[in-house]
Amino acid sequence: MFSAPNAFQRATVPPETRESEPRHPQPATDGAAATTTAPVRTTAPAPAKRRDPWFDNVKYLAIVLVAVAHAWEPVMDGSRATRALYMVVYTFHMPAFILISGYFSRSFDMSPAKVKRLVGTVVVPYVLFETAYSLFRRYAGGYDTSISLLDPWYLTWFLVALFVWRVTTPLWLSLRHPLPVALGLGLLALVTPDIGDDLDLQRVLQFLPFFVLGLTLKPEHLRLIRRREARILAVPLFAGALALAYWTAPHMRLSWLYHSSSAQELDAPWWSGVVMYLVLFVFALALTIGFMALTPRRHMWFTVLGAGTICGYLLHGFLVKGAGYFGLFDHYTWLSEPAGLVVVTLTTAAAVTLLCTPPVHRALRFATEPKLDWLFRRELAGR
Repeated sequence: MFSAPNAFQRATVPPETRESEPRHPQPATDGAAATTTAPVRTTAPAPAKRRDPWFDNVKYLAIVLVAVAHAWEPVMDGSRATRALYMVVYTFHMPAFILISGYFSRSFDMSPAKVKRLVGTVVVPYVLFETAYSLFRRYAGGYDTSISLLDPWYLTWFLVALFVWRVTTPLWLSLRHPLPVALGLGLLALVTPDIGDDLDLQRVLQFLPFFVLGLTLKPEHLRLIRRREARILAVPLFAGALALAYWTAPHMRLSWLYHSSSAQELDAPWWSGVVMYLVLFVFALALTIGFMALTPRRHMWFTVLGAGTICGYLLHGFLVKGAGYFGLFDHYTWLSEPAGLVVVTLTTAAAVTLLCTPPVHRALRFATEPKLDWLFRRELAGR
């Protein structure tokens, strides 16, 4: 997802405009010994694919919101306004990422070349970073934890989910009504506490509808989101969401926003969990559309950073968790005050921006996009 494929398709020349070559050469008619040469078909090289800056802008701004929200968690308890902002951001930041991931997974067909890329960009980063985070938690945080690839911790759940969602893409694309089916699975997960923690299946299934929705989107749907009317409507939408979040902040249980637990585990009756899940899905979808509508469509100074969001996502957790492990928030209690919250926000946004820069992306390519020619058969090595 993070390095999304190009949104533009390669232009092709319509068949009726192509130059056709005569089947047989025509004889000369002037009596001279003429040499007839068939027209030479010239094929212009296909233009290089261009990235749509809008998608890169969406990805960059979404990863900034992800990191900032994580940084707010240790310092927001004393601020109702920050808690309300956190609730709004957490309602849509991962759904936005997941929806874009689904949109760019529409062509996944389990072909050998795409399976190879899936292993390199999802499976290998998961194994490496799940191991790294487990070791970091043990030696920096002092937790007696073991390395378990079946129980993703903190950020790495998304890579597990992306793998499951992507390998099931052909199934979703073959269904007549995939979104209702995905919503049904999410609801079943929500009322099934026995699913357990393996592969964080609660999150995988509860967030699944956003991925499936992305699979079903067409370019004309996205053109509607990019219309001026959508941008205008997004402003009162977010204003209303912030007001509602401020009103409910003291009473809202934040665990509902994480989609990592069943209703029973949250001490709620199953029917209220169903209602909460559907309400949050509608809110998340509306805010995701509003967020995408407000995102600049033109090339910005941060557009190039959209290609490096995988690095920002996987690395910022070390900074946020490290600050907690080393007592930064306990020692500097003023960070929970309004001025401190501004400092935390700006510092985190700057840090994740640096982590998305091309030099970091290139340096981390061995972990996020490794060359796996040695692992696959020779006919796939060059793909």
